[in-house]
Amino acid sequence: MALDPQKLRLHVFEKTGIKVDVDDPIFALVALNEAVLEEAVERHLARLEGAHAPAVAPTTSAGPAYVPPPGARPIPTSHEPFSRRELRLLAAAAGVALVTAALVLIGQAIFSKPAGIPTAKLERALQTLDAKTRAAFEAELSK
Repeated sequence: MALDPQKLRLHVFEKTGIKVDVDDPIFALVALNEAVLEEAVERHLARLEGAHAPAVAPTTSAGPAYVPPPGARPIPTSHEPFSRRELRLLAAAAGVALVTAALVLIGQAIFSKPAGIPTAKLERALQTLDAKTRAAFEAELSK
């Protein structure tokens, strides 16, 4: 795949707003990166082809059959959405979540202070008010 400096230049400008000249040394780095990547891909493809080359594919009436590479383990297939182990883990997680929620609610009930002012403190506070304000306050409390 050939390197198109104009496309790369436009891409850099769109992404960063920086204008790059085609003669900029950055394009040498891009070309070097492309060459190294191409060599690595070719090397990996050769290794993959070499790994499958010794295997002789048996033929069936439908054509050559797939032979997994040596040492490959088959992937277990199941039509059930969850295995028994996964169901046990889900049940354990649900149980832990319920117990935790219950502990939080119990802790809130134990350690939270009751809402409202104790009547003794309210009576003392009302005694410090003048008569007019106390009457207005008691009228509001009686509503």
